[in-house]
Formats: sequence, C-alpha cells, structure tokens
Amino acid sequence: MTDIQVISLHQDPNFPENLRIHPSDRKLHASQHLDPTDFNETNFGFEAQELAIRRYGIAGRVWEAAYMMILYVQPPPHLEFDPPIIVASKRSEKVSMLELGSGTGFVASYLSRLLVPGRDSLIVTDLPEVCPLLTENLSMTEIGAESGSLDPTGVYIRPLSWGVEADSAALASEFIEERKSDVFPLTHIVCSDLVYFPQLLGPLLRSLLRLTSPPFSRFTVDESGPQAILSYKVRSLEKENAFWSAFGLWFEFTPVLVKDSGIADADWQRFGNNFEDTTFLFTARRRHESLHWTVPELDSDLLAGVGANGNENRKGDDTFENILLLSMDQ
Repeated sequence: MTDIQVISLHQDPNFPENLRIHPSDRKLHASQHLDPTDFNETNFGFEAQELAIRRYGIAGRVWEAAYMMILYVQPPPHLEFDPPIIVASKRSEKVSMLELGSGTGFVASYLSRLLVPGRDSLIVTDLPEVCPLLTENLSMTEIGAESGSLDPTGVYIRPLSWGVEADSAALASEFIEERKSDVFPLTHIVCSDLVYFPQLLGPLLRSLLRLTSPPFSRFTVDESGPQAILSYKVRSLEKENAFWSAFGLWFEFTPVLVKDSGIADADWQRFGNNFEDTTFLFTARRRHESLHWTVPELDSDLLAGVGANGNENRKGDDTFENILLLSMDQ
C-alpha cells in the first residue's frame, strides 16, 4: 500500500506539513462485527478516500475510531451496549444531534438512520472548505435521495471551526434566533477520532464547552445537558493526555461497555478492549457546576485547568489515566 503524500501550500489543519497518509481499510478495524453489505464503498471505500485525501487532506480519510463509532450507532443484533446511544425508554423523545469534525460524513451517514423524519435533526459540521465533501457524500446516500436536498430530512451541513465563536454564533442565529427549525437544545454531540494534533486540543475542548452551554444545551433539575460521545484511538499518549486531563475537569465521562450475546455466559467488558489498536469510546456529561466557571481566553490555560473549579490554579483530572491503567490490567 502506497502512502499519499500531500504537501501543504497554506496553513490548513487538514494539510499539515509533509502529510503522508493512506486510506483506511474497514476490514482491518472491528471487522469481526461489521456487515460488509452495509458499507457504502462508493462514498467511503478505498478509492473514494484516496481521491478525497488529495482534495481535502486529513478530512478525506475515514479514521480508525470511526469504525468503532458506527458499531455503537448501528450495532449488530448480537452486541449490547451500556449505555446505548439512545435509551429504549426514550425512543419516543426528540433527538437533536451535532457532529464535530465530520470529515467524509461516514459517521453522519449512520447517525442519520437514527432520526425520525419530521421530528429529529442532525447538524453535520466541519471546516468551511470541507463542507463540499460532506454535501457530496451525504447527498449521494439515501439521506438526500428523495428530495435531493438534505434539509427536509432533518440533516444540515454547516461550517463549524473548533474554537471559533463566530461559527457557533452563526448556528445560534440561524437555528435559534431566526427560529428556522426546532434543532436546539442538543441531545447528543458526536466526536469521532478528533483527539490528535496538540494545537487543536484546546479549540476542540472550547467548542465542546460552547455547545454544552445555553442556548445550545438545556440544564434543569431533571435534565443534565447533551450526551457527548467520543471515540478515540491512542496515537501519541504523551501529547493527547493534556486534552483528557482538562476534559475531565469540565465533564464526567466513562467508557462504554459491550456484551456479546452470541457468546455463552459473556461478561460486560470495555468496548474496544479486544481491538488491535488501543481504542476507547466514552460517553460524557457536562458537570453542572462548571456552567458557572469562567472559560479562560487562552487555549494553553484551558488545557492547564485554569478556570476549572472556579479558580485560576493549574490542575488536571486523572479519570482517563485511571481508565487506561485498568485497561492495561485486563
């Protein structure tokens, strides 16, 4: 397999200097569970990724933890998850999802299957220059097959650069102030394989904090805000741990568990525990008290824990480190 080398001529996070990547192969990732007949080879297969990488860089590749995410979103009958993406008792309630860093739209194409037309919604987001790829791939699927337009189905493609207030303000203006649709408050925020480049960790956390705050999310005595779902493959733990250390200060998060009913006397185990790659799937909720904390202006301060717990001290959370240690013992 030959790597595709793309030399960046501009400062684009999807085109880091000397980018050299190749398309992913679905057969190598969670292949024991994936249904090969339920895979859109035209939009997300090897050749499609190869072309998209040349045009869109990192955003054109289907990254490893995305295969994990789709198993969670659309599990085969023999897999049971705790917690499921949607609790059975709440199936009749409105679902409003937003995906950050959607890239090719691979995960979004599966998320859309959870929607009840006329009731639910999904906002698919990425950098402005990546949105054409999302429009192309999702319009070619059954999402937009009937009308040729995504909006009537409850699926919206919108630009959202991490940490950029103008982009989130534009979403609020369109969907809340103009009352175009009943999209917010959010019930789910989906992040598939987004924890990688150190310079993007602060902006990513900043966007998660923005989207789990009013007016995008609702917190009441009976409601704890949207569920954030994050799939993550470890690549450079030393660099990536800064995100989880800061994330745990603002969010409570736990790994998703899985049980295979096709195996007699199967026990619950951490989803991803038997994958070849060190991969995790977390569900998270914003800490109620954090809504009253001041988010620091500098990303370096945010990642260092400044503002968390309502003070300016530098600090970190060890939830991820503890989960990692438990995983190593299993």
